[in-house]
Formats: sequence, structure tokens, C-alpha cells
Amino acid sequence: MDLLAVQLKQEELCTIKVLALQHGVSERTIARDLSLMREQGMQIDADRGRGGGVRLDHRWGVGRVNLAYDEAVDLLISIAVAEQMNSPLFLANLGAIRRQLVASFSPEKRSKVNRLKSRILIGATASTHVQAGVDAPPKRVVQALHRAFIEFEMLRIKYQREDGAASERVIEPQYLLLKYPVWYVVAIDHLRSGPRIFRCDRMRSAQSTGSHFRLRPKTAFGPSLAEDDLKL
Repeated sequence: MDLLAVQLKQEELCTIKVLALQHGVSERTIARDLSLMREQGMQIDADRGRGGGVRLDHRWGVGRVNLAYDEAVDLLISIAVAEQMNSPLFLANLGAIRRQLVASFSPEKRSKVNRLKSRILIGATASTHVQAGVDAPPKRVVQALHRAFIEFEMLRIKYQREDGAASERVIEPQYLLLKYPVWYVVAIDHLRSGPRIFRCDRMRSAQSTGSHFRLRPKTAFGPSLAEDDLKL
């Protein structure tokens, strides 16, 4: 399909019959590939009738973007955040971008990534006191958290409270909560055997356990989400 896209952009018009002969496949295969390319967001126009054919809109110039799995996960979560914030300035093409990203995942993973938006929670802006003590979480922690969040995997974390006390916990990252600019993980804490909220920037390390969990309804975290003091 990459070769097909390059050819359609360079040629004025190509018939499905000619494309099939050039690529050594059936016309049915070419038609299927064109359909898949349209689903991925490519603007493929078709002119019917004698002398007609298909072509790729010359304004389509981005081409194929190769993303690692973790990069695609980060981008999907960022899109989900933007959609939840419901800002019309940034929503013009997010839906199309998200659909193309989701289409690149395996069928097994698509059902998981399609639920991202409902798992991103937006709260009130953090107080100036909280904002003053916020640090950027380590990159390796963010990557581990994002992957576990999408894959519904339990995380083993080292967590440091505001008073400096540290502990190791196994958590289920059920939801992500943004109280701008501070991110929290709404989780089931296996150490406490119940719901807890953790500040992401206080997670000193994070490792996947390989064990999975099931998503719980937001109502299961009602008391925790209602707390005014999130400085755990």
C-alpha cells in the first residue's frame, strides 16, 4: 500500500485494472487496499466512466508516519485529553487523527484504546500551593504508566509522599485525572486494598507486573474523587 500511495500521487489517473497488472495482484485486492487507504485518511478520488480512474489528492503530502508503540500510546492519550477538555480550537481534525492511529493497532488492542476518552478525567485547576511543588515525572515512569494504563496492567511503583516517606505499592491505573497542571492516577491500591489517588510526579519508579485488571466504574471511586486535598 505504501508503493500504491506513492504511485497514485505521482500519476494523474490509474485504473484498477492497470494497477492490478502492475502490482501482480487481483483487481479485488487493489479495490480492498484502496478502501483500507481511505479508512486511514488518504484522500483518494475516483473518476468514473471512459478514461477514468483513481488518484491520490496531491494536497495529501504527509505520507506514512512510523511510530513506535509507546509513541502511538502517548499520542493517543494526548488526543483523549484534548477531546475531554472540549476545546473547539484543537478539535478540528483530532477525530480523524485518532481513527487513523486506532486503525494501526491490532484488533485486540483497538477495543482498549477506543475506551481511552472515558478514562481521562478533568478536574478543577490545582491550587497555587500544589502547583508550586510540581515537578515533571521521569520519562521512564510516564512511559510505563501510559502503557499500563492502556493495557490494563498492574504497576509496581515506588511512591514518595510530600513528607518524604517512600513506599512500594502495586496499583491498578484505572483512570487519569488532570487538575491542571498536575496529573493524578486514580487507582486501586493493593497495599491499602482500596481506591487511592496518586500524584504522577511523586512516582519515582514504575514497572509492569504482567498482571491485568478489569476496569471499574467511576462510582467505585466516588469518595476518593470527591476529596479536596489530593496531596497524598
